[in-house]
Amino acid sequence: MKLKVVVAAVLPLLLSACGQKAVETWSGYAEGDYVYVAAPLGGRLDQLSVRAGDPVRQGASLFALDAQAEQAALSEAQARVRASQAQADNTAKGRRPQELAVIRAQLAQAQAQAALARSAWAREKELVGRGFVSAAQLDSATATLQQAEARVLELESNLRVALLPAREDERSAAQAQTDSAREVVRQSEWRVGQKQQVAPADAQVSEVFFRQGEYVAAGQPVLALLPAGAVKARFYVPEAQRASVALGQRVQLSCDGCGPPVVARVSRIATAPEFTPPVIYSNAQRARLVYLVEARPEPADATRLHPGQPLDVAPLAQDRP
Repeated sequence: MKLKVVVAAVLPLLLSACGQKAVETWSGYAEGDYVYVAAPLGGRLDQLSVRAGDPVRQGASLFALDAQAEQAALSEAQARVRASQAQADNTAKGRRPQELAVIRAQLAQAQAQAALARSAWAREKELVGRGFVSAAQLDSATATLQQAEARVLELESNLRVALLPAREDERSAAQAQTDSAREVVRQSEWRVGQKQQVAPADAQVSEVFFRQGEYVAAGQPVLALLPAGAVKARFYVPEAQRASVALGQRVQLSCDGCGPPVVARVSRIATAPEFTPPVIYSNAQRARLVYLVEARPEPADATRLHPGQPLDVAPLAQDRP
C-alpha cells in the first residue's frame, strides 16, 4: 500500500519532467588562431631568443638566421651605388683644371703663331706692292695666316666644349644607373632584415620547431605564436538543428575549471555537413551529420579558454533565430 502511494506521488513529477524540453547543448573544443613565424629566406638558425611558453611583446626579437651572404651582397650593392653616383656627378662637370690648362696653353701658342703669320703676311704684301717679291710668296704667307687663325678658332672651340658638362642624355643615363643601384641596395637591405624576425603582436610562444644550429628552409615556420585573445570555440551542431544557429548569435561556453560560462558570438557556420569528428566521437553521436560552427568570445574572456580544452556549448535563449 505504501509503495502505491510513493509511485502515485513521484509519477506526476516524472511526467512533468518528461514534458519539459531539454536544453540544447553541443560538444566542441577551444582552438587557437596561431601565427606561424617564418623567414622568406633560408639559412642556419644562428639565434633563438625565446622558448615555448614564453610571453613576448610586439616587436620583440624571436630568432635570427645566418646572414653573411646577404650582408656581403649589401656591401657590394652599396659600393656600386657609390661608383654610379661618382659617374653621374662626373657627367655634370667639365674637364679637370689640368686638362683645361693644357688647352689654354695650346690656344696661347696658336694665338702667338697667328700674330706672327699676320705680321709676315703684312710684310709680304708690302713687298709685293713694291715689286720686290713675287705674288706667289704673298699667297704662301696668306695660306700660313689662314692656317694659324683656323688653329686659334679650333682651340677656342675646344676650350668652350671642355668647360661644358656631358650631354643631357648622358647625364640622364648616368642618373638612371645610380637609381638602379640604389634599388639593388634596398633589395639587399630587405633580405638582410628578413633574416631576423620579431613578434608581430603581443603573444605567447606556443611551439618552437627548430633548435639553434639547424638549417631552416625558406618559408618554413620556426615557431608558432598564440596572440593574446586569439582563442575561439569550434563545436558541431547536428544537421537537424542547423536552422537554430545563425551568424552573430550568442552562445555560452562551459568547461571544467573555467568558472562562469563564457559568452561568444557565432562567427562562422560551415556550408557543408560532415560526419562527427573523432575528437568529439561518442556512441550517441555516431554516424550523424553535423555542421562545424565557430564562435569567438571577447578578447578579455578568451584568456579563460585554452586550445584543445573540451567545451559544452549552449545557445542563449534570447538570441535564438
